[in-house]
Amino acid sequence: MLEIEDLWVSIDGKEVLKGINLAIPQGETHILFGKNGSGKSTLLMAIMGFSRYQVRQGRIRFLGQDITQLPTFERARLGLGLSFQRPPTIRGVKTGDILAACAGQKISYQALAAAYGFTPFLDREVNYGFSGGEIKRSELLQLLAQDPKMVLLDEPEAGVDLENLEVVGEIIGRLLQKDRRHQRRDKSGLIITHTGFIMDYVNADTGYILLE
Repeated sequence: MLEIEDLWVSIDGKEVLKGINLAIPQGETHILFGKNGSGKSTLLMAIMGFSRYQVRQGRIRFLGQDITQLPTFERARLGLGLSFQRPPTIRGVKTGDILAACAGQKISYQALAAAYGFTPFLDREVNYGFSGGEIKRSELLQLLAQDPKMVLLDEPEAGVDLENLEVVGEIIGRLLQKDRRHQRRDKSGLIITHTGFIMDYVNADTGYILLE
C-alpha cells in the first residue's frame, strides 16, 4: 500500500532523513521507534507532503501511485490520514462542526462521539481547554470520521493520561480494523512511538528503529 524508496528529506536546508526505505502492505500496521530528534515525525510529514519538508531524493508511492510531488490535499483524497503529536487549538470552530465536515454523509458524527463518550465536547471549540487525552480522542475521532485507507499516527500516547489511554487505544484499533480477527483487513497504519506504551493496545505486524 505504501512504498518509500531511498528517501532523503531536509528542513530549512538541513538534511534530516537519509536514504529511508520502507514498505507497508495492505492490512498491516508497522511501528517506528526512535529517539527524539531522530526524524520520526519528519518522515510522517514528508509522506503527507507538507511543504516545509523538502524531498531531495527518492520516491513515495501510495496505492501504486507516485505521490512524491502531490500536494497534501490530494494525498488526503487518496486515503492518507494523519494524527499529529500536538494538534492545534482552533478558536471559534466547534468540535462538532469539524467532525461533521470529516464525516460528510458516510457516518453519523453524533453516534461516533457518543460511542467514545465525546458528546459533551461537540459544542466546545476545537481542543480549547481540552486535556491531552481529550485532544487525542478528538483528533482520532476526526480520523475515524474521515475513514482513511492508511493511518499515520505521530506518538498517539504523548500527553495522554492513563484514563484516556485505553480509549485512545480502542479508537486506534477500530481505525486499523484490529477487531477483524478472522477477516481480511483493508486498512494499513504507520505508528510512531517513543515510549512504546501504545503497543499495549495495538498489535503491530512489524517494527523498525530509526537511528540518527
